[in-house]
Amino acid sequence: MAINRRKKYLQRAIVVVGVLVGINILAAYFHTRWDLTAEKRYTLTPGTKALLRGLDSTVTIEIFLKGDYPAGFRQLAQSSQELLEEFREYGGQHIQFSFQSPGQGLPDSARLAFQQTLVEKGIVPFNMQVQEDANQGYSEKLIFPGALLHYGSKTVGINLLKNQGGLNPEATMNNSESLLEYQFANAIYQLQQKQPPLVGYMLGNGELLGAEVYDALTTMQSSYLLDTITLQYISHIPREFNTIVFAKPQTRFTDEDKLKIDQYVMNGGKVIWFIDELNASIDSLQQQESFVAFDKGLNLEDILFRYGVRINQDLVQDMQCDFVPQVVDRTGQMQPLGFPYFPLLTPTGAHPIVKNLDLVLSHFASSIDTVKGGNIKKTVLLTTSANSRSVSAPVEISWNSLRVRPNRREFTKQHLPVAVLLEGQFTSLFRNRLDENTHQAIQRASGQPFKNNSDSVNKMIVASDADLITNSFSQKSGPLQMGVNLYDQSMVYANREFLLNSLGYLTHNTGIMDARNKELTLRLLNPEKVKQEKSKWQAICFIVPIGLVLLFAAIFQFIRQRKFEV
Repeated sequence: MAINRRKKYLQRAIVVVGVLVGINILAAYFHTRWDLTAEKRYTLTPGTKALLRGLDSTVTIEIFLKGDYPAGFRQLAQSSQELLEEFREYGGQHIQFSFQSPGQGLPDSARLAFQQTLVEKGIVPFNMQVQEDANQGYSEKLIFPGALLHYGSKTVGINLLKNQGGLNPEATMNNSESLLEYQFANAIYQLQQKQPPLVGYMLGNGELLGAEVYDALTTMQSSYLLDTITLQYISHIPREFNTIVFAKPQTRFTDEDKLKIDQYVMNGGKVIWFIDELNASIDSLQQQESFVAFDKGLNLEDILFRYGVRINQDLVQDMQCDFVPQVVDRTGQMQPLGFPYFPLLTPTGAHPIVKNLDLVLSHFASSIDTVKGGNIKKTVLLTTSANSRSVSAPVEISWNSLRVRPNRREFTKQHLPVAVLLEGQFTSLFRNRLDENTHQAIQRASGQPFKNNSDSVNKMIVASDADLITNSFSQKSGPLQMGVNLYDQSMVYANREFLLNSLGYLTHNTGIMDARNKELTLRLLNPEKVKQEKSKWQAICFIVPIGLVLLFAAIFQFIRQRKFEV
């Protein structure tokens, strides 16, 4: 009897082990995941999944978040690891990643050289205060919250920490986590491209081409093929250019110029306009105590109106603004004073281009009105704050106005648009305006017939301030980054990111751009409630597990006694 019982137990054990082994074998080949979070935190967007499935070579990722860091950075590292493990589900062995400290195991000189390489790759260091000893106070430690991605012979760096001014540390970390998928996916997309999109930088109407756009040109060259196009020297804008950029034109556009732009748009070409409608600039203010800003006469009103927007003949002022240093007393003391003509523009957050974007620095921006009618969708990307106003041209601008405190009651307008995205089937400005001979001349020059409408949905971006992509110049450091105040270089606004996001959305990776729409809900504990109920929950967390173990042991003992009692 005992032998049969042992035999039965042995057979059951073999069956259980066999089932477990079978389940593990099947799990190695067939497995799935369920994302039960409300905001689908662990679900990749379709564009990212398609990108990862299409990898034909290994992407090696080095994340520089290994070390004794504060809780926020440890959480960012954990989120990065979870995301990359999800990447591996779709990319397989083509996704390899590791966490390390920047320059670990290297001598001091080599470590410093490696850290400098990270800075050159665009990874911004973060100065963190660390308390090493209770008696010695705090010391500063330089960390690099970023990653390097390698694909073949190509390498690209990304920042994992998005330092957004005005947000508390928890919200900053939360926004950084929500952008992780886009950051990694966009970097992989750039590395995988065999032929980057071709961007045309337009010339011929006094556009900028000097030190003041050094950072913009360098930024575009880092991710795109960049070439210049002089509008008056060509018969048409070649369709090989995915996007063209106008940066602060100064002289009048003729009808012939506009016809070339118009037919480029009708044939699917994308355009980004950085337009100053008035002749206001920081250079004018540096050369004289005051000046009057008036219309440049660019003659672009009709073509932009036809596409769906109107840049107004005004300048916006904003209580949320950048500052310039000014002498405030007879002793020559300098003090930073807010300059309302330098508004800090607010991203609307309604589109992937500006989702989770920091404030954008502008100088002498105009307001934009969208035009009703037409099959064009208008999406406002950047606006002034809730405390702003507009001043119609001509506008006198003087340094003396800095010394007068703005009257907040006059700043009653809210969220004046400064940058707008237009999407749809555009109608030609020259529809029903040209004769047959002109139509034939256009076809001979471009190889394409004149088009009254764009054949498919097209896109363009209109910004009413060209200084969004200009940079200051320091005698000591040379050209600075876009969005940096010459007098206080510690704060970097999101001008460069806005330019890159705009180009990315217009040129190629709209599927990957969808990852910028991911939003993680920040679920913070109520600190007052935590303080009040701390002892109760500590007791529950201590007593309940022990009580459950004792209850299970009592039940098990009771069943055992009943089973083996004589």
